[in-house]
Amino acid sequence: MTKSKEKHKITEQEVQAASIADLHHRLERELLDSYDEELEMELDDQRFDEIVHASPGDMAAATAKRRQYFRELLRLQGELVKLQDWVAHTGYRMIILFEGRDAAGKGGVIKRITQRLNPRVVRTVALPAPSDREKTQWYFQRYVPHFPAAGEIVLFDRSWYNRAGVERVMGFCSDDDYKEFFRSTPEFERMLVRSGIKLVKYWFSINDDEQHIRFLSRINDPLKQWKLSPMDLQSRVRWEDYTHAKEKMLNKTNISEAPWWVVPGNDKKAARLNCIRHLLSLVPYEDIIHEEVILPERKHNPDYVRHPVPDEMIIPDYYS
Repeated sequence: MTKSKEKHKITEQEVQAASIADLHHRLERELLDSYDEELEMELDDQRFDEIVHASPGDMAAATAKRRQYFRELLRLQGELVKLQDWVAHTGYRMIILFEGRDAAGKGGVIKRITQRLNPRVVRTVALPAPSDREKTQWYFQRYVPHFPAAGEIVLFDRSWYNRAGVERVMGFCSDDDYKEFFRSTPEFERMLVRSGIKLVKYWFSINDDEQHIRFLSRINDPLKQWKLSPMDLQSRVRWEDYTHAKEKMLNKTNISEAPWWVVPGNDKKAARLNCIRHLLSLVPYEDIIHEEVILPERKHNPDYVRHPVPDEMIIPDYYS
């Protein structure tokens, strides 16, 4: 073998090794993101240094970025609480649709929106595949019972736009059904808006490479494998078909009364913050003044007797 060929071979090996190293790095970053999701719930900023394995400089930068993210997330969630109070006080009605590529981050932003809100005011709807009976109904019929009453916000984790996406790409609807969807949907949504419902539509967008990494992460994480369905796997095979379906959907249903808003989702944390901040900007909410809450004194009855709970009814103590 000549020296030039040896050099060329080594170069190819180096490229392959660099590619594998990059993949491992991105999978580790994805795993850290999943840890962050739990840290958000506990606000345990002091433990960041224990889970970030990097050089001191990189660790410091990553820690600072996470702290900044958490601070802004908490600030925005505080605004969401104000929005919730205003919606409940004024009787405002709102529907928010979350659509997008599989693994694009829809569930993540829904979780952050609802995390600190009252589920009686703000609720999420994620419908399964239609039953045989529902397939014979008016297409929008199974969504209507979930629409908000006065003082409610409803978040749809996927919606009637399934027909323009997975149903079209996977052949679950006829050409006539597909064409009728585009005739009916703009009028259906205009009717909702005329009735006084605020309708917001988000499309979460990620690139091919980022979806590939997130799917690999789910495959290799036992806690996330449930997120992968046969339809998700097919979405990888049919990436280009979904692209064409998405482009047509946005073109046909982007109406002034309920426009589409595209959320770039390659950076999950930025996508969450950007989406929440944008959502807040769409509603003219104001602070609602509440009466001061005063905890009443506990009443003591001299005849009160608290009976002990039988030992066999108490669960084992594993962690004290």
